[in-house]
Amino acid sequence: MTDETGKLFIGGSRKPDDTLNKAEYLDLKFGNRHGLVTGATGTGKTVTLQVLAEGFSKAGVPVFAADIKGDLSGVAAKGESKDFLLKRAEQIGSQDYDFEQFPVIFWDIYGEKGHRVRTTIAEMGPLLLARLMNASEPQEGVLNIAFKLADKAGLPLLDLKDLTSLLNYMAENATELSKEFGLISKASVGSIQRALLVLEQQGAEHFFGEPALKITDIMRVNPNNGYGQISILAADKLMMNPRLYATFLLWLLSELFEELPEVGDPDKPKLVFFFDEAHLLFDEAPKILIDRVEQVVRLIRSKGVGVYFVTQNPLDVPETVLAQLGNRVQHALRAYTPREQKAVKTAADTFRPNPDFDCATAITQLGTGEALVSTLEAKGAPSMVERTLIRPPSGRIGPLTDAERQGIMDRSPVLGLYDEDIDRESAFEILASRAKQAADAAAARNAQDELDPAPPAGSGETTGWTLPGFGGGDDDQDQQRGRKTVGRSGYQRETIVEAAMKSVTRTVATQLGRAIVRGILGSLKR
Repeated sequence: MTDETGKLFIGGSRKPDDTLNKAEYLDLKFGNRHGLVTGATGTGKTVTLQVLAEGFSKAGVPVFAADIKGDLSGVAAKGESKDFLLKRAEQIGSQDYDFEQFPVIFWDIYGEKGHRVRTTIAEMGPLLLARLMNASEPQEGVLNIAFKLADKAGLPLLDLKDLTSLLNYMAENATELSKEFGLISKASVGSIQRALLVLEQQGAEHFFGEPALKITDIMRVNPNNGYGQISILAADKLMMNPRLYATFLLWLLSELFEELPEVGDPDKPKLVFFFDEAHLLFDEAPKILIDRVEQVVRLIRSKGVGVYFVTQNPLDVPETVLAQLGNRVQHALRAYTPREQKAVKTAADTFRPNPDFDCATAITQLGTGEALVSTLEAKGAPSMVERTLIRPPSGRIGPLTDAERQGIMDRSPVLGLYDEDIDRESAFEILASRAKQAADAAAARNAQDELDPAPPAGSGETTGWTLPGFGGGDDDQDQQRGRKTVGRSGYQRETIVEAAMKSVTRTVATQLGRAIVRGILGSLKR
């Protein structure tokens, strides 16, 4: 809730003698300065996330959050009066505490517990795609060449079959393409193709395609009460593939950074983005990816977007990123192992000290629903850390029923926009069409050869063509002018598209074969 103008109520701080000290707020004008919510399992991080989401929503700020366990969905239903909630409200001096429901849009990559959310291969880009596949440096180089070739040849990369078709083409024509784009290793191409097959079996094909998510649809404000829509991503099934989960959220963050205009320092954020289980983003991440995250986090606040990382341990977040997170909510940590003791010290050292208590000791003594809180105040300086009882949420604590969730989806403002797949012409269809044309032309030439004597070697020309935009030496120019070159030995060199014809024919057959196998044995993707 926002009890003071322009401020989000977090809870009430306590004095050492357990008497009420003061209310703790997050100033909305610093809401885009990012934040961190940490604590061990069971200490109350999810409730804190819900409290923050409710507060931002009530202030008219759209929210996007992942729901790992399904508990966050309860924010869409009115809370229920329970003794422990009323007691907490009394403890922190919240006189006007009441229950209400908040406007929610449910999203789900698999389309089971929310509206489908997708992006295209092209929008994902080679860097994030390489991260998703855990690609090596040579494999990432091949992916970069694939994207460059697709741009040059006018081949839209929308879904997995588009990329698979293009990779097949590259493998069959590796020698010719390497002359213009650099070394293309067939072994690297094969490794990428195997990784794509694994992604397909894990369900990643649901994520790639059209219609792609429009950023504006997660930045809606409810027209009835002015509350910001809370977009909740169902992530319980998605967490079975943690790399896809982390890559998806990083893609979404990057899209926000790329598409939104500069707004400077607004009175309140344009959007608040909660990144739950944030350690999955940084685990074994290459330096170039961490640098990218740091850059996005550092610059996206000027777009009016606040990013809040939620994780168990502050050590999960690199120091370069941690330094950008001005608003802190630290729940209890355990200190049984050397690493846990280091985490406690790291967390304590990031706060502005309070002379009333030792921060490191307090972190290990906090109860459930209690946290150390420090937010940005005047001129963006961090406030003195306070030991705070987090306010009780106004929405329901716990998940919705399936019927309740479906009812909200049936009234959703994005109903019908993303629920059906669109498969327009893209790289797969274009390559298949060009291969068919080449096959038809070859058949026509063979029929003509049966009627007319073959011309002497080196004296005749036949019609052929190649991918537009692919250039090279004189031989390539001959091909682009519609001729097939003939060597001194009389052997006619195969044009690139004639090679593509064979490649794409195999691709189509492979795709069809997989579909038949899935029909016989059941879906291999589950």
